[in-house]
Amino acid sequence: MYHHKQIVNTLKERGYRITPQRELIVQIFSQIEKHQSVEEIFDSLQKITTAINLATVYRTLELLWREGFAQRNDLSDGRVFFAPPIHGTHIHLVCRKCNQVIDADAESVLALDAEFIDKYNFKADLDHISIFGVCEGCDQNEPDLEEDVE
Repeated sequence: MYHHKQIVNTLKERGYRITPQRELIVQIFSQIEKHQSVEEIFDSLQKITTAINLATVYRTLELLWREGFAQRNDLSDGRVFFAPPIHGTHIHLVCRKCNQVIDADAESVLALDAEFIDKYNFKADLDHISIFGVCEGCDQNEPDLEEDVE
């Protein structure tokens, strides 16, 4: 896990300007233990200061993602969620009906990763992905679309 000071120093070395607001966002983000939306992180920051706006939080989290210090994922409702890399490699199975999120075994993507490298010379970011579908509960309540229709 990266300490927020390491992240800030690395960003400085890469030529990014570090404002007090950006440093505070990095500090708060590096302490979260689960996926959080930009709005949830913003709400946490508002308890400390009102000198940070939502756009600054979003831009900083996008920067952290681009620079490899954050995982970014769409879990449901079109909202983007972020988590520190310490959160680890995993797959989210997201029900498109009820938005339930099921954590799946990350081993499932290893073969896919190898295939992308072998076939396409492409290293995919498969550390944190979502696959949308229908959970068992919603599937039982959904009419069978494969019945004979005449």
